[in-house]
This record gives sequence, C-alpha cells and structure tokens, in this order.
Amino acid sequence: MTLESVLTSAPAWALAHAPVLLVAVPMLIAPLVAILPNGRAAWLISVLTAGVSFYLAIVTLALVQSSPTGILSYEIGRWPPPIGIEFRTDALNAMILLLVTGIGFLASVFSWPTITSELSNRNKLGMFYAAFLLCMSGLLGVASTGDAFNLFVFLEISSLATYVMVAMGARRDRRALPAAFNYLIMGTLGASFYIVGIGFLYAATGTLNMADIADRLPALTDNRSVQVGFAFIIVGLGLKAAMWPLHQWLPNAYSYSPSFVTVFLSATATKVALYALVRFLFTVFRPEYSFELASFSWVLAPLGIAAMVICSFQAVFQTDVRRVLAYSSVAQVGYMLLGVSLATAPGVAAGLLHLFNHALMKGALFMAIAGIVMTHQGTTIRDFAGLGRTAPWTMTAFAIAGLSLIGVPLTAGFMSKLQLGYALFAEGWWWAVLLVVFSSFLAVFYVGRILQAAFFQPPLNPRKTHKEAPLLILVPLWILALANLYFGIAADFPLGLARDGAVAALGVEAFR
Repeated sequence: MTLESVLTSAPAWALAHAPVLLVAVPMLIAPLVAILPNGRAAWLISVLTAGVSFYLAIVTLALVQSSPTGILSYEIGRWPPPIGIEFRTDALNAMILLLVTGIGFLASVFSWPTITSELSNRNKLGMFYAAFLLCMSGLLGVASTGDAFNLFVFLEISSLATYVMVAMGARRDRRALPAAFNYLIMGTLGASFYIVGIGFLYAATGTLNMADIADRLPALTDNRSVQVGFAFIIVGLGLKAAMWPLHQWLPNAYSYSPSFVTVFLSATATKVALYALVRFLFTVFRPEYSFELASFSWVLAPLGIAAMVICSFQAVFQTDVRRVLAYSSVAQVGYMLLGVSLATAPGVAAGLLHLFNHALMKGALFMAIAGIVMTHQGTTIRDFAGLGRTAPWTMTAFAIAGLSLIGVPLTAGFMSKLQLGYALFAEGWWWAVLLVVFSSFLAVFYVGRILQAAFFQPPLNPRKTHKEAPLLILVPLWILALANLYFGIAADFPLGLARDGAVAALGVEAFR
C-alpha cells in the first residue's frame, strides 16, 4: 500500500484531524481502560487504540509528503499561533510518530502473555494499560507539538506514566522499586532543567511557540538569557535521551521493569527525547550560532564518542543480558549524537537512520528476552546456554537483531553505520570512523558472548524439551527481526525518511 493510496482511502475526519487525533485517542481511551474490571478487555482495547494511532500516523506521514510546504499546522481550539497551541508536523517528527505508534502497536500485541505472568495482581491490568496509553500519548505529544511549554507537559505525562510502569515490575524483581525511584529523580531533574531553559527563552523572546522563537532568536544571539536557556535545554533533554554521562537511570530501569515496559521504552523513549534535542538544535536554534557550534565540537561530539566506547566496554563485562543491552543502548545513543554533532545533512540523516534502526533492533532483542524470561526463567548469560536448541525460533530472531546491532552487512544496523561513516569521512573525521569501527568490534564481544552461550553450549538441563515463547510474542518478534533484514537489503524507506527529516531540520537545500 502506497502513501497515495492511503490518502485516497482515508476518511475525511482522518485527513482533517489525524495530527491531533493520534495523540488524543490514546489519552482519551486511557481513563476508560483504567476502570475496566476485565484485564483481557483492557488489553484488547489497548491494541486497538495503538493500531488506530499507527494508522493515523501513516495518514499524517502521507499528508506531510503530499503537502507543498512539507508542513502541517493544526491549531488547537482554532486559536492561531503564536497565541494558541499548535501541532506542527513535518518530515522530521512524522518519522518519529510513525516509529512510536508502530512499536507501540507491536508491543501492545506482544504484551498480554508477559504482563499476566509478571504482574502480581490481575486487578491492576486495567491501570497498567492505562499507564501505557498515557505514556504513548505523551511521547506522541512531544513529537507533535509546536509549543515549547506544551512539549514539557507531554514530556511529564509520558514520564509519570513510565515511573508507574517501571515500579510494577516489583513482583518479578524488587529492585524495580529503587529503579523507578531513581528514574523519577533523574527524570524530574531533566524536566526541571528543560523548563528552566524554556523560562530563559521566554524572558528573552516573549513567546513559547517554537517557530516564533526561531524567528526572534537571530536578533538575540548575544543575549545571555538565550545562551543560558540553550545550555539548560541541552542538559534537560540530554538526560531524557540517556546522553552519557547522564544515563545512570537507564540500566536499572531497563533491567528490572516488566518485560513489556523495557521493550516499549528501549525502542521509543530515548528516541523521542533525541528528536526533541534535534528539533531545538536545528529548528529553534541554528547551527550558525557561535555558542551552538561550540556545543557541537566540545560537548555533543565528545560525549557521543565517549558513550560509544565506554558503554560498549561496560556492556562487555555485564553478566545479565538485560544489562548488556541497556549499556549497549547508551552506546547506540552515542552513534546518533555523533551524527547529529556534525551539523550536516548527511550527518543528521545518519543519526536519524540509526535512531530508526536501533528501535527495530532493541525492540526485537528485548522481546526475545521477554520470551526467555517467561519460558525459562533466566536472564544471565549462563542461563542462555543451549537456548538455541530449546527455543530455536526465539533465539534465531534474537541472533538476527544481535547481528544488526553489531552492524553485520545485509542488516539494518550496517546501513546506518555505513551512512554515519560516509558522513564522517565527508567532514574529514577519519579518526571518528575508526572509533565507530572499534565500538562495533566491542559489540561483537558482548553480543557474541550471548550467541556463543545460546548456540554453542549445551543446555543447563539436557533433558529439557523444546519450549518456545507464546505465539503472541513470536509474531511481533519476528516482524521486527525480519524488518532488520529487509531494511538492511532495501533501505530506501527508512533512509528516505531520515533524509527528509534532515532536510526538514536543516533546510530545503540541505541535500542539493
């Protein structure tokens, strides 16, 4: 189905209101789900709601690509910006909306077997799915809004729901409670830094609309309030995006949350925060500002490289598979930051492409771990011994996503690292290319340890028969695993999205 056919078949209400409905629908359905006494009904409604949002995201993408300006502006309450709140969608956030809703739909389908086995109280299933819908709505709102303060509101909606979901993993592991508390403290600090930065920008410009701020900033580049606001926003969003060394909340949150929460967060939460960072760096502010150029050279690039190398080293020495992948996630954020720090169209496109591909990788990897947790009750590398024989379908999908994480040719991960290498060479950063290769070499070690245990060691219990994950886990798992292969061979769709996003961020002549 092409995007043109989407527009011709979409109902009038979707064409008119898709940008706001994909955020509003899960937010409005969440209270209904919370009061449902039947957990299965809550799950089915959540799947349906996520599916509707995914469809509306596809419609929104089609509308953006068919628009003469490439921008959709939706005035909330018919109050025109900059006075009213605007939902402003272009190729950059249309890509993020598609990613969040797509992962949200697959994760909601996958969730039922894992949630019923990991939550101690079945009566809380409705509340859990309500929190999920609020979290997804908040993330979509962050990606949609054109108002800087409204972005803070949506950021807090998603964060508060996330803290609740992380804490609900306490039945399986009591460490989920301190992990949720640590996440709450760090998340609150990040939000506080961000809102203080917005306060400085408002004091300097007198507006909260991001497009309006961008129009007024060129005359205020020497204003100290603007420069201080920029610094606060970078720190706040960097913390939300798990930018090294502000990532300390992430390993425990990913390791001790319910499996479904880890799948959804690892594929979406840091990606949306990184989108917000890119939005401010290139749309609200401008790369030609001297203070922003200094941040690229002396902050973002060094921190991205440090994350790639240091967190890859940390992943090598972990014994719990979930912590291996958690530290790997911080390292992968480093790749994205390195591409963004080039402040060129190929660099930003490479960072966005890796953002998209990393969601596919980590979604599949954590789904496979969820299946293993449910069927074999173990998460250490030693527990994975022989699982290639006892759970071949689950571990084969894990292996595909793991090879993509390394960057093996014919996988999605290879394509994004290749594009990053091209962008770095174009700027003469050959030394950074060597560090990317070195970090990928470390990934061979930490992914290879898991695959070696699964496929080349005997099972801990030789008499244990084959025991695969339930079909509701295997189907979305294999969709993501096959996507890692397909987009490694035919990368036109995600690469086109990433390049269009870079053009939207940097300007219409970025790739000419």
